[in-house]
Amino acid sequence: MSTNPLFAALSSHRIAVLIRSATSRVVYAAPGIQDEPAAALVELPPGLFSPELTISLDFDERTLRMGYGSLAAVGTLRAAGIELTHCPGFRSGILIVDKRGWVFTPIAHYLEDEPQSDETPNAIELSPAQVEAFAIRFSPMSREKAIKAAPTQEIATCIAELPLELGVMPVEKAHFDEVKKAIAIAPPVKFDVVRQVRVFEPYLQYVEMHLTGAAIQNHRVQIPADIQKLGASADLKGRLKTTFDLLEKSSKLSSKDLEANLNEIRNNLTPSLGKNHGRVVLKCAKSHLEKLVKDFRVLLAEHQASVKDQLQGKLDASRAQVVAYYLPLVKANPPDAVIGGSIIQPPPDEVFEKWLNRHLEGAFPKAEALVQEMTLDVRYKDVTFDGHSGLK
Repeated sequence: MSTNPLFAALSSHRIAVLIRSATSRVVYAAPGIQDEPAAALVELPPGLFSPELTISLDFDERTLRMGYGSLAAVGTLRAAGIELTHCPGFRSGILIVDKRGWVFTPIAHYLEDEPQSDETPNAIELSPAQVEAFAIRFSPMSREKAIKAAPTQEIATCIAELPLELGVMPVEKAHFDEVKKAIAIAPPVKFDVVRQVRVFEPYLQYVEMHLTGAAIQNHRVQIPADIQKLGASADLKGRLKTTFDLLEKSSKLSSKDLEANLNEIRNNLTPSLGKNHGRVVLKCAKSHLEKLVKDFRVLLAEHQASVKDQLQGKLDASRAQVVAYYLPLVKANPPDAVIGGSIIQPPPDEVFEKWLNRHLEGAFPKAEALVQEMTLDVRYKDVTFDGHSGLK
């Protein structure tokens, strides 16, 4: 009876160590193979036991993306002339080295790291009889050897009739190149980073809250060029750029109170991760955040209604201020278009006022358009990974 522990941890390193100890047989069947075991297979002395070397994988883009194996490892084996067979959909693990064998659970590196000690086992060691039973069902070479060593013809016939449980289709160059191209187009994310992301994903979400169109007090009107140049010297005409505040900064239509309310929500419930990394909300606090956002939308709607009732009058008053400011300048330097369009010379004030208003009409926005632009956009995004900047 074997004195080896029943349970064991088969990491890539442990598998490589076992392979290097082989003297007569290696059977490896799993969804994929990592770099270290592949390197161990290549290091074995050429021709030592090539008749009993069996490597069977589910060589597929999906298994590589899950981290069951390495594309480089398969390339290493192919370059060394080691034949690989393709077994689609295989998700178990079998390792036989000489007369010892294990059934193990392959580790998808996308989900977790490999076991580091026997305190986290992922394998069960087989008995000697089970090792031979598995070998003749998985390895054509082991089956042929068992048939020749059978004590009776009846037993030999029984062994010969046993079906091979794994695929026998070799991994051809076209198949390898196809998978390699798919991986090159969209390389897998580093698995250690993916696992870190999965730790945060159940607890956090990124959240973006943007209030747009409410800060009417920040709007500035660009005074048209024909008005700007009134009274300006020739060398200043191309350099003079004049703007005008749409509303007084202290106007009751200001969004300052709204913005302060939204900033309080941001600071209390969506802490910043630092510059260029955005804000997050705890998923357990998301329902409370959504309630506050709902209340804020009510305040925003009330602000819109208040602004709509008063804004056009404010805009008209602001435009009248601009007209009053430029009226003396336009009278002192009347444009040819004003002189040529007036039947009274010199043109009266109302002619100049109409000319100024006509030029300012396109520069001043309409109240209705400004009110409609007031929106609060709230977007949630799960924690993912950006290959350039890390967590995203």
